[in-house]
Amino acid sequence: MTALVAHDLVRVLGGRRVLDGLSLTAAPGRRIGLIGENGCGKSTLLRVLAGVDEPEAGSVVRPADLGFLHQELPFDPAADVASVLAEALREARADLAELERLGAELAALPEQHPSLPALLAEYGRRLEQAEDRGSWDADRRAALALDGLGLSAVGPERTLGSLSGGQRGRLALAALLVRRPAAVLLDEPTNHLDDAASAFLEAQLRSLPGAVVVASHDRAFLEAVCTDLVDLDPAADGPVRFGGGYLAYLAAKRAARGRWERRYAEERQEIAELEHAAGVTAHRVAPDRGRTDNEKMGYGHRAGRVQQQISRRVRDASRRLAELERTRVAEPPVPLRFTPPAPEPADLSAPPACPPSAPLLSLHGVGVPGRLAPVSLQLDCTERLLVTGGNGTGKSTLLAVLAGRLDPAVGEVRRRPGLTVGLLAQDTVFARPDRTARETYALALGPEAAERVPLSALGLLAAADLDRPVGALSVGQRRRLALALLVARPPRLLLLDEPTNHLSPLLCDELEEAIGTGGPGAVVLAGHDRWLRRRWRGRELALTASRE
Repeated sequence: MTALVAHDLVRVLGGRRVLDGLSLTAAPGRRIGLIGENGCGKSTLLRVLAGVDEPEAGSVVRPADLGFLHQELPFDPAADVASVLAEALREARADLAELERLGAELAALPEQHPSLPALLAEYGRRLEQAEDRGSWDADRRAALALDGLGLSAVGPERTLGSLSGGQRGRLALAALLVRRPAAVLLDEPTNHLDDAASAFLEAQLRSLPGAVVVASHDRAFLEAVCTDLVDLDPAADGPVRFGGGYLAYLAAKRAARGRWERRYAEERQEIAELEHAAGVTAHRVAPDRGRTDNEKMGYGHRAGRVQQQISRRVRDASRRLAELERTRVAEPPVPLRFTPPAPEPADLSAPPACPPSAPLLSLHGVGVPGRLAPVSLQLDCTERLLVTGGNGTGKSTLLAVLAGRLDPAVGEVRRRPGLTVGLLAQDTVFARPDRTARETYALALGPEAAERVPLSALGLLAAADLDRPVGALSVGQRRRLALALLVARPPRLLLLDEPTNHLSPLLCDELEEAIGTGGPGAVVLAGHDRWLRRRWRGRELALTASRE
């Protein structure tokens, strides 16, 4: 087992330095999680580490036996599942076949044969390799991987073209686990995995003896697997490596944020004092008192010396100001908060106050055949409801009914008159993709509201993306723009469908905190996120699949 080492990597994409002098060491037994917003370079770094892409500068030293989880299997769609598994088992079977051949040769040689030492050395090397790979256990491991990842019902004769995207992704993951390479690179491996499959993957990765580098937004996965986290999001001193899992990262991140804020505040205060010193204080010879008669008599003689002192003070203050301007600390990004300004008195669109005793909305036996089994519920003004259930149980359908975008086939929906509802859907689509993010935001809110709560102040989109056409933004960026519209003008009922998809772990934490008891009115959230579900403090509604 050898370490995976990257030194001073530079990678430029579309004229932008995605990786800028990044170095990383992944020793055997270390499991490093890469975290950060979409576009910060996680996938780019994995591709460079794997040798799929070449950096403009820097170097990578990697083990010869390295496994990289590609988004798509490198097989023809006509290939069957059996051929994928056979390729995954090829190295293990080759180890066993070679050990059998070498054993037979050793048994046939006399003790004093001159080629015996070399043959014994080769046998020992191959034996060690087979033990590292678990070659004797490979077939059993393949069956366990298929079962653990929910593929046991997929026959070996099934072609890849007949599998869903999620099934192909899980098959690629199973093939990688069967191989047990010396180093493993994974890009969002828990996509398409349920709770049981995620737990199986976590246990498998913890058992690997080699290095693991994984990019993931899954906070529960990061906590369960990683020994180190590397945050690629912009920071005062660039990418930072944190020891421990996600909880340790959170603690360190809070402490680092506190230091950053203190450093920024101290620098702002020093700049203000220097500006005052250069403009006012430096010109005051003896503050707060007048000159005595003796001082008046000698003042003319000392005028030149006083002027020299004043000039020196001004130069010192100006020099320090110039130095601070060159090395100034960037302002810490503003955490996500549902804190819009109070509406103007003439703002008739502001919803009325919500009496705590009156429900916002209620459902009575509401259902959609084939999509949502009948459900009844009542939402009050400060409701926090988490909707759970497997795929196909109707979570998104329920939110669409609550939002008034889908009329139920059965049951009754009662809404308070004037109720404002906002929905963050999984698929974010804007009517005018040619408009910029800033224009879309201003037109949706109106010029006055957009000026009171600027899009740039919410910290959801980078400054460089504010004037890009919405159609040119990534899925995650479009979702953050939709979230910005809800943050800037929270409705009385906020509906969030898988809100942590396409968001960085840190932004997910900020969103969870923002929708806590001090956030907007009522919140209904549907999600698979294990970390969010474990920490949820509100009511829960578990849906089951409709039998119609």
